[in-house]
Amino acid sequence: MKRKIITISVLVLTLALAAFIYFKFFFVFGEGVKAGELNFVVYKGYIFKTYEGKAIQAGFDARNRNLGSIQSYEFEFSITDKEVADSLMRCSGKHVELHYKEYLGTLPWRGMQKFVVDRIINVN
Repeated sequence: MKRKIITISVLVLTLALAAFIYFKFFFVFGEGVKAGELNFVVYKGYIFKTYEGKAIQAGFDARNRNLGSIQSYEFEFSITDKEVADSLMRCSGKHVELHYKEYLGTLPWRGMQKFVVDRIINVN
């Protein structure tokens, strides 16, 4: 009886850990399109080399609507596809629309950001 309880407990803990890992690192929490001026795309890392990028999104500052001030937001992202990264490396300074997937956690081989760009929608 004691052995059966231990076996069931280990099985439940293993399944709970597997579910946690899946939802934290592999479940796509959200996806969408962000647009902005591409600041840079770099290939960096000590052990796991990944493509990292940043786009600047201009918009109105929601806190100061009366003043009509413009606020910049940075969209920092990782790129897993080498072809997408190579294309973006040639687009620095241009207005881009990027499709991304948002994860709840990062993995070293996927990149440093929770947002992972998987394709380019438009470049102007």
